[in-house]
Amino acid sequence: MALLANWYDLRDLGNPVARLIEALQDAGLSGGWIFAITGLLGAIGILSFVGVAAVIDIWIERRLIARIQVRRGPNRAGPFGLLQPIADAIKLIQKEALQPDAADGIMFTLAPIVIFIPAILAFAVLPWGEHMILADLNVGVLFILALGSTTTIIIFMAGYASNNKFALLGSMRVIAMLISYELPTVLALLGVVLFASTMSLSGIVAFQETHWVWLIFLQPLAFLIFLLGSTAELGRTPADIAEAESEIVAGFHIEYSGMKFGLFYAVELVNVVAVSAIIATLFLGGWWTFGLETFVPGWMIFIGKLYAVYFIFIWFRGTLPRFRVDQLMAFAWKVLLPLSIVNVLLVALEVFIWTEYELSAGLVLPIFGIVNFALAGALIVGFGKAMTRNMERFPKRPRLVADIDVPLPEPSTG
Repeated sequence: MALLANWYDLRDLGNPVARLIEALQDAGLSGGWIFAITGLLGAIGILSFVGVAAVIDIWIERRLIARIQVRRGPNRAGPFGLLQPIADAIKLIQKEALQPDAADGIMFTLAPIVIFIPAILAFAVLPWGEHMILADLNVGVLFILALGSTTTIIIFMAGYASNNKFALLGSMRVIAMLISYELPTVLALLGVVLFASTMSLSGIVAFQETHWVWLIFLQPLAFLIFLLGSTAELGRTPADIAEAESEIVAGFHIEYSGMKFGLFYAVELVNVVAVSAIIATLFLGGWWTFGLETFVPGWMIFIGKLYAVYFIFIWFRGTLPRFRVDQLMAFAWKVLLPLSIVNVLLVALEVFIWTEYELSAGLVLPIFGIVNFALAGALIVGFGKAMTRNMERFPKRPRLVADIDVPLPEPSTG
């Protein structure tokens, strides 16, 4: 969709920004000032969305999980409990922010603040619409992976600065989990980059638009690996081993209280929104949806896809039990990592065949999609059977009372 003449046409928010740039140029401002002003406006827009979404998502999660688990959820503070997030925020602000005497004061205070930086920066490279991207980096995928890696250092900072053995143990468990799941998620995104031949997020969306296909249809296994790996990296159920109450209480943030704890809780919601937006961009076409964006604003479509993926994360949290730490590590190294390697090899072979023989995309892409779906199903079933072979001793069907042979007591001879 080309930029339209009217600045107030909000089907693409790049329109008012383009008109603003023209007005600033006519006013004689230098390129540096124009860059700073437009960048500041974009940053304010992203921060406004993230702030509002974080508050709304608290209510959404609690209501949906309550529905999933057949209970009511918040319904007292305001209509339908809509004011419950505000009440929670006021409660956290009023609570005293305690700090252990032996803690490292500077690091202890900085950890819940700087942990927001990677989450917020990820939104800068996301294409919200055709002309709605703050920083269109040609290495956008690499930039996002780098931001995800910095979270490991910040979590260790919080656990180490607390000077608490439970906090330190919790942070080390999270670091082990993050490093383990980082490998399959990187390899999963490598398959996407190979198909699109670019690491630019807007370029990946353009590839899907050009070939009239979402990459989830070409890379179903990569989508599943990235989804499950992201669930672990977010520290949400079933991978919330940092908060195993029976072992290490609250994990790396056990010593945090008041609003400092609230920041850790809020950044989890921001991270979920960011990962959902990344999945929507890489696998679901971003703002593009088979021509629907000509009738519905692309940024609205993008937000809709974002929350569709977010619902999957809520669904996981409301239904799945927590893994043990050994189960979680085994799943990463024995299942996701081999599957991701097989997927990369398959994609490399398919792209080689496509480019080497200069085949038509309309011919090979449907074939690749069918092959990849079939192979993904076969691999998932095979690994599922291999991982559960030790459970075959359990009954394969419910045992009824009539099936149980209970010995009767010996008749009394007295």
